[in-house]
Amino acid sequence: MASTTEWIIDEAPGRDVTVAIPADFRLASGERLSADTLVGRVHGPATGPLVVVIGGISSGRFAARWWSWAVRAGGPIDLDRVRVLAFDLLPGKSDPGVTITTGDQARLLALLLDGLGEARIDAFVGASYGGCVGLAFAAAFPERIGELVVISAAHRAHPAATAWRGVQRRLLAFARDCGREAEGIALARELAMTTYRTADEFDWRFAATAPERAGEAYPVCEYLIARGADYAEATSADRWISLSDSLDRHTVAPEDIHCPLTVLGFTTDRLVPIEDLRDLAGRAPALRRFGEAGSIFGHDAFLTERELVGRTLHDALTPLYARQPDEIAA
Repeated sequence: MASTTEWIIDEAPGRDVTVAIPADFRLASGERLSADTLVGRVHGPATGPLVVVIGGISSGRFAARWWSWAVRAGGPIDLDRVRVLAFDLLPGKSDPGVTITTGDQARLLALLLDGLGEARIDAFVGASYGGCVGLAFAAAFPERIGELVVISAAHRAHPAATAWRGVQRRLLAFARDCGREAEGIALARELAMTTYRTADEFDWRFAATAPERAGEAYPVCEYLIARGADYAEATSADRWISLSDSLDRHTVAPEDIHCPLTVLGFTTDRLVPIEDLRDLAGRAPALRRFGEAGSIFGHDAFLTERELVGRTLHDALTPLYARQPDEIAA
């Protein structure tokens, strides 16, 4: 059974839901999670269509926080008309090296839905890692999903992206084992930011002004240092290693995605090359629409390209809004 807390205020009102993880639950690797509960969060009306929203590995159950412009009343994912469910992607304190796949995440979501008494979701909106989880859920539980919207994610991990993430994981493990975990997280985040964004953005934003002495930070480095420092308190090395590795283990056959599918990609995304999204769209049996565009923001375009992403979300979810009675939305 799911237990609930009182409604609290963040970017949009929501309530936490907690579901027990069965003692016999095992990851695909055979390992157990250290946590015995899974925590999700529900936003929106008490009744109505249910939409699962998951983002990158930094996201979690606070979808109205990390994607506040999209998940809000009157927004592209309209909390006046649909319920939104998100959950923490790695429950509890992960053990070093725990191996969790996107298929495991799909099974955890199924447990959460069972605890909530929800046999089926009306839509799954996944961006970046969340898109991978959405594909895995649609393949594993075809009877439990309506629409699937995948943004900046594909059916496989590209080897170039695995190469970048592999360096980050080794850096994280090295710093953790040396007792300098926070510094390692900050440095790994700095490296990650160079793959999330584009050379054009850095050229546009930062002048090539040299510091006074060798070893001092250039303007672009000051930006990266600030982003790394902000992230050092947001995660642990073990959690990041596990979820980063999960991205690189991800693989789903597009032919196994039988629900209506919307795919949006960006031609400047180096982590998820547009060719992979074209392949996904071309092989999926129930493709509803495929969109691609350029963006100076690269992989992070799902966070920053509000007009295009918002329009894609609105178009994909409009059928749900049409089924929602006006008196519920009022």
